[in-house]
Amino acid sequence: MPIPSRGYVLTEAGGELRPYEFNRRDVGEDDILVNLMYCGICHSDLLVAGNELGNANFPLVPGHEIVGRVSEIGINVSNHKVGDIVGIGCIVDSCRNCNSCGSGDEHYCESGWTMSFNAKDKYNQYTCGGYSSNYVVDHRYAVKISPDLDPAKAAPLLCGGITVYAPLIRHQTGPGKRVGILGLGGLGHLAVKFASAMGASVTMLTSSSAKAEDAKVLGADDVIVTSDTDAVTAAAGSFDLIINTVSEKHDPNPFLHMLKRDGVMSLVGAPAKPLELFAPALVMGDKSITGSMIAGIEMTQQMLDFCAKHNITAETEVIPIDYVNEAWERMRKKDVRYRFVIDLSTL
Repeated sequence: MPIPSRGYVLTEAGGELRPYEFNRRDVGEDDILVNLMYCGICHSDLLVAGNELGNANFPLVPGHEIVGRVSEIGINVSNHKVGDIVGIGCIVDSCRNCNSCGSGDEHYCESGWTMSFNAKDKYNQYTCGGYSSNYVVDHRYAVKISPDLDPAKAAPLLCGGITVYAPLIRHQTGPGKRVGILGLGGLGHLAVKFASAMGASVTMLTSSSAKAEDAKVLGADDVIVTSDTDAVTAAAGSFDLIINTVSEKHDPNPFLHMLKRDGVMSLVGAPAKPLELFAPALVMGDKSITGSMIAGIEMTQQMLDFCAKHNITAETEVIPIDYVNEAWERMRKKDVRYRFVIDLSTL
C-alpha cells in the first residue's frame, strides 16, 4: 500500500511553497521507511525550484539534507534497524554496476544516478524530497548518524559537509599542509572546521572583515580580507590547497597567485557563469584548478564518522516549516549564519 506523506510543495518556478499531501511508495524488500526529523535548506534547492538549471519538474517537493528515524525495514535489510537515526543525502539510487558505482562514486554513475528530489526514479515517478514527513529509500543509500551528533546540526553535512570534505581528503589535507578557504558561508564554515580538525594550518579568505572573528572561532588560524590588496599580495605562494566555495561569478586569479608550486584550487561553489582565467597564473608554478561534487555513500559515511569523532556539525538556525518561504528569501539575501534547518515535527 502507498504510504501517505505530508510536505511543502512548489507548483511553479518562482512561486511559494505550500502544504501538500502525497503518497510514498510501499516499503520494498530492500527499502527502509524513515520518519523525518530535520531537513537542511541548501542553495541548490533554490536553484532547482527557480528552474535556473532548466530541469525543474513540478509539483516539486525540495530537500536533500535529510535526517530521520527508521520506522520500518524491508526483509532484505540488515544494516539498519527500527529506531536508528539515518541520513539521506543527494543520492537515493544508481545502477550499482558501472565503474563509478563499483569504485564508490555513485554520484558519477554512468547510467545516471537518482537524486533525492526532482528526479525520475526506476518506478517512473519523480522523487519528492525532505521537506516532508517521511521518506522511503533503498537501504544502501541511507547513512548512519551517530547518536553523539545533534541530528538538526548534522543535516547540512549530507550535502554541504560532504561537498567540502571530499576535496580535502582527495588532496591529502593534514599536518604540514596550508589550506585556504575562500568564502565563509554554508560550505566555507564547514570547510574551516574540517581542515582544522585534520591538522592543517587554515586561513579564511573572506571579502567581509566582519566575518574575521567568526572564522577564528570556527577554527581558522588566520584571516585574509580579500579587499586588502597588500595582504593578498603578501600571501603569494602560501597555500597547498584553496577550497573555493564562491557560488557567484568572481575573479579567481588573485587566489591562484596565493598557491604554492603544484598547488591546487578546488571549485565547489559552481558559479553558473564562466570564470575568466589568466593562464599564466596556472602555468607559472604547475598549478591546477579542479572541481568536486559531493561524494559517494562510502565517503559520506566516512565523513559522518569523522564528524562524530571530532564533534563537527553545522552552525544552524532551526525553523518551523511554515517559515520556509521567509527562509528562502533570507538565503537569497545571504542573511543566514550559516544554514537553515527545518524542524519537520512542525508539519
